[in-house]
Amino acid sequence: MILELADIRIAHGQQAAFDEAIDRGLRTVISRAEGMRGFKVNKGIESPERYVLQIFWDTLEDHTVKFRQGPLFAEWRAIVGPFFAQPPVVEHFTLLTKSDPA
Repeated sequence: MILELADIRIAHGQQAAFDEAIDRGLRTVISRAEGMRGFKVNKGIESPERYVLQIFWDTLEDHTVKFRQGPLFAEWRAIVGPFFAQPPVVEHFTLLTKSDPA
């Protein structure tokens, strides 16, 4: 499994609208992507215009090729892109270790 980590900065004062938009985009667009296995969004406390999006993919190519080069990417960007203060920083990770559920 591959973790996509996106560090998103949005325009000041747009948090409520972005909260709705990112949830809608994830549930209506990203959820239809091949190889997508789940997602998490965390919202900054000290920096309320900062969001950390985590999407779990079966393979790197599911994100970088099938999603990013397919029609769903344009749908996704149309929903969330207008809020971006700058392009998100996106990186991919593999799991090294984790704790057992409590």
